[in-house]
Amino acid sequence: MKLPKKSLGQNFLIEKNIVKKILGLVNINGKNLIEIGPGKGALTDEILKLKPKSLTLIEKDYDLTKYLHSKYFLTKKFRIFNADILKFDFNKISEDKLIIIGNLPYNISSQILVRLLKNKELKHKLNDLIFMFQKELGERIIGEFPSKHYGRLSIISNYSLHIVKKFLVSANCFFPKPKVKSMVIHFKIRKKNTYKIQNISNLEKITNILFSNKRKMINKKIKKILSTQKLKKIPELNLSLRPEQISPGMFYKITELYEKN
Repeated sequence: MKLPKKSLGQNFLIEKNIVKKILGLVNINGKNLIEIGPGKGALTDEILKLKPKSLTLIEKDYDLTKYLHSKYFLTKKFRIFNADILKFDFNKISEDKLIIIGNLPYNISSQILVRLLKNKELKHKLNDLIFMFQKELGERIIGEFPSKHYGRLSIISNYSLHIVKKFLVSANCFFPKPKVKSMVIHFKIRKKNTYKIQNISNLEKITNILFSNKRKMINKKIKKILSTQKLKKIPELNLSLRPEQISPGMFYKITELYEKN
């Protein structure tokens, strides 16, 4: 086997106790699983012992794909795609009540999460997400309002997900050893929501505009999003606030109004 590729952000999980702790977060027996970035199969080996209904691997590294294919080719209800997760066609996944799990490459982990949440069809099929992030990023994803970690990522994530459990993972649990700690987060998909946003891309756009200069008041930026007439429909919105002082619910309300164009 070749050494981990720095260009793909590969840090292989080697600590078996952490593998078991991750897989103990959810009941895998008889469930449909997708694993993103399986690497050499540290999680995959243990997933298969728990007898899932089906297991799909998505691995960008061609050499690792070949290795995993030969390692598991006799396994029933197993398939592997050699694909970039940021370009993968999720129409190839027909199963529902999915659990998606992955030790994500740190350099693209936020992009992976947002891409999954923006896919309406896939979101309807999802039950659980269990992902490993860089600790700093994990804190931003689950950042509560108001706090120093609250921002765009937590607003977008909170609309679709709620947190079940989280725990930290030492850098010593990987090869090669990263320079940072990691965080595993178990999310459940929100099946019901008070707000009705049609397209998460619109929420992404609005948070991007308002947080583009987060130290300034929103009074100028908001006019790029909503007309004066529409702003009158949310009189409780204080235009002298900075974006991090605005609750997630208000961002969802702004997005709802924006979509009514």
